[in-house]
Amino acid sequence: MQKIKGLIIIVFLFSISAFSQKANLSGVIIDSKDKTPVYNSVVALLIPNDSILYKFTRSDREGIFNLKNVKVGNYILMTSNNQYADYVDAIIVDETEKKLGTIALKSKIELLREVVIKSGSIRIKGDTTSYRASDFKVDANANVEELLKKLPGIQVGKDGVIKAMGETVQKVLVDGEEFFGDDPSMAVKNLRADAVKEVQVFDKKSDQAEFTGIDDGDSKKTINLRLKDDKKKGFFGKIDGANQPFTDADSRYNTNLLISSFKGKRKVSAFLLNGNTGQDGLGWEDGEKYGARDSNINMSMDDDGNVSYEWASGNTDDEPYVDTQNGFIKNTNAGLQYSNKWNDKQTLNLSPKYNKQIYTNNNSRVSQTQVGETQLNENRSTTTNVNRGNFKLNATYDVKLDSINSLKITAKTNFYRTDSDEFTNGVTTGEGGILKNKQEKTFTTNSDKSSLFTSILFKHKFAKARRTFSVNSSWNILNTNSDNFLKSSNESYVDGEFSSRDDVDQNKIGDKTNQKFAVNFSYTEPLAKKIALQFAYQITYDKGMNNYFTYDYSDITGKYDVIVNSLSNEFKQTMITNRPVMKLSYNAKKINYSIGSGFGFTSFDLLDQTLDKEYKQKYTNFFPSASFSYKYKNNGNLRVNYQGATTQPTLDQLQPLRNNQDFFNQILGNPDLKQSFTNSINLSQHSYDLLTETQIYQGLSFRTTSNLISYSRVIDPETAKTISKPINTNGNFSGNFYFGYGFKVKKIDLNVNLNPSFSYNKTVLSINDKLINSKNLNSGLSLFLYKSKEKKYDFSLSNTFSFNRNSTSQNDEIKSFNTNNLNLNIGVYFREKWKISTDYNFVSRQKTIDFQDNLTNQLWNARLQRTFKSDEFTAYILVKDILNQNIGINRAIYQNTISEERNDRLKRYAMIGFTWNFKNSGESKK
Repeated sequence: MQKIKGLIIIVFLFSISAFSQKANLSGVIIDSKDKTPVYNSVVALLIPNDSILYKFTRSDREGIFNLKNVKVGNYILMTSNNQYADYVDAIIVDETEKKLGTIALKSKIELLREVVIKSGSIRIKGDTTSYRASDFKVDANANVEELLKKLPGIQVGKDGVIKAMGETVQKVLVDGEEFFGDDPSMAVKNLRADAVKEVQVFDKKSDQAEFTGIDDGDSKKTINLRLKDDKKKGFFGKIDGANQPFTDADSRYNTNLLISSFKGKRKVSAFLLNGNTGQDGLGWEDGEKYGARDSNINMSMDDDGNVSYEWASGNTDDEPYVDTQNGFIKNTNAGLQYSNKWNDKQTLNLSPKYNKQIYTNNNSRVSQTQVGETQLNENRSTTTNVNRGNFKLNATYDVKLDSINSLKITAKTNFYRTDSDEFTNGVTTGEGGILKNKQEKTFTTNSDKSSLFTSILFKHKFAKARRTFSVNSSWNILNTNSDNFLKSSNESYVDGEFSSRDDVDQNKIGDKTNQKFAVNFSYTEPLAKKIALQFAYQITYDKGMNNYFTYDYSDITGKYDVIVNSLSNEFKQTMITNRPVMKLSYNAKKINYSIGSGFGFTSFDLLDQTLDKEYKQKYTNFFPSASFSYKYKNNGNLRVNYQGATTQPTLDQLQPLRNNQDFFNQILGNPDLKQSFTNSINLSQHSYDLLTETQIYQGLSFRTTSNLISYSRVIDPETAKTISKPINTNGNFSGNFYFGYGFKVKKIDLNVNLNPSFSYNKTVLSINDKLINSKNLNSGLSLFLYKSKEKKYDFSLSNTFSFNRNSTSQNDEIKSFNTNNLNLNIGVYFREKWKISTDYNFVSRQKTIDFQDNLTNQLWNARLQRTFKSDEFTAYILVKDILNQNIGINRAIYQNTISEERNDRLKRYAMIGFTWNFKNSGESKK
């Protein structure tokens, strides 16, 4: 009995103790954005097991809340307010006084702004901006290029160059894979728009950066086209043919064929383009690689206000420049794309392509060059005929050896053949029209180029997360063989009177090889959950050989067998670079950054075999780099990049050889050239507001270059003969700014985009042994309006105004002009099946002191079409250049020269065409 009484007493005392263990909870509720108190918000405690309400209270006007006499234990704390999102957290009450501190609530409006709404036409997630293709209406059977022109923030230039958020797009992928190699134009020109489900725009990092998670600054603006699911089953394609009626054998024609077949993870696509209406045969990227001239760089500004560095004549195997926007071109372009994946471990991508172009153009060029107080005026006309072709093969094999090891092998080949002839007739005069020189020249080119590139990337992941090791080795070689003939008659005048004549009849034979081998080792070590360290070491070996021989024609033998020693040379170069690198990176949900540096130890060994002279140079460079990105909201990003990089002089610039292809504009090589070093910093930001459908993006960049490879020009003011030589200059810099603002006027369903831009460049050049500052200023403003209603109408209006200004320190004269480009596109549907569309382009160019005419031209096109059988068939009639005013005019300012060029253009013609879009016969339309 005593034991029972004792037990009752113990239980009673324990109950009193437990009852007495109660706590008070307190805290403050505020607005997460403006930090103001949140009044009258419910604060509740729930029991975790069954979510039954235990206690609740409300916050006062200061946002303070108190919950008294709370039993010790586990609870769920929840807040509720009709203007704010609920806040839920698990808490443990185990003390007498528990202060929860500040609880920040997000308003429902702000929360909605950050949610990725799947049904929106545009959505931004991380660094990727996505457009739902079906919300942007294009013609039946339109290609992807027409779709891109409708997307806010994306521009497609007249030369086919694509810009997204102000930056040039370098890659276009289809479902994450390359489409017919790495040429962006292949997908956008040949793939049907109605096959695309979504267009994604992002900065694609290098394979190494994607593997290690450490940003190496090597990224490319990329567009990924996600195909519709029903387009990835069976097959689909398009056949399009058009011809100019009622004409002779030289009528305009186009034939396009594209077919794609899908079976599981196997994808096969093939295309064939054949026509003579100027459709581009080589993509713009290939145009940069081939046919452009390789030395004597000039910074120029064109009609549209674009500032660029242009390689002018002077290469020893010089080829004619082919601009498919001008002249007349017959083109055949064919390609095959095969990709497959086995067992989710092996992936093969194979893409052969063939291209053939026959091109002709008449070019007339008027230029004015300021030399001190003297002005030289050149009037030149050139007729160009080109027959060229190339075969390319790209292959990629990616295999996962096991769960921690992978291997990627890439191979690219290109075989290129060019046969061409150029006939040039030029006259140069001075002040008052006093004759300085005359020239007639014929230059015939026969050249063969072959290139091979291979790379092997091995990646290994250790058991510890983010500890990785990789080895990337690459080798590429470019061989060029040329057999050229130069015939020219060159007359010099002094004070307008004939002085001398030099006739040239020569055969120029070139044999050039460039090869480069590089190996990069990389190891990453995690230091903390979000911090990692990267160690890398890169060694590159560059070797080049250029044997160039010039032979005079002999009247005795009737052959080109008299060697010209001053124009012949055998030259070799070897460059070895060792570059250790260390980087620290931080990766979190919102903030990512990396900072590091490398050291470059470069040695030049140049051997002039003809003169038996050797040039040796050694350099040590510091390569700092840093990147920072901040995701301040789900649909907003800020990114900053800094990088230091070197540029090596080319073999043609180093070789001490004189190029006399243009007798009055000759170029000498310079073996004493140094490598240049560039510091560049780039800042970019983009955001999209889903509720207001407003998009804002902007970018700011600044670049400064020491030892820039510029050109020294010695100009004889009497004969206007110029000798150019590459040199190094300092004090060069450039700055660029672009801004984009797009929004929708919802009351009238009108999309509006506004794009101002600004750029400034300063280049130091040498004229007659005197350093001169050349300054270029460009500002532009573009406005774009777009409105459409499915199967009713579509309308777009754009206007681009640009102002160009150039000055040099050799005199006080300022050269400037502005241009305006107006584009109007209208399409109207009748009974859903009929559509008439028209586009109008008006270009005006302001007259200048040097060119006294206001140049304007109007380009008006129209098309009538009728679709059949659910848009499977389309018949159409189109008329190009109704007003017959298509003219190729371009003005450019560079250094101390302003020029105006005119080119042949394809003028008014009409065509009748038919398109068949085919797909699986058993495929049902959604």
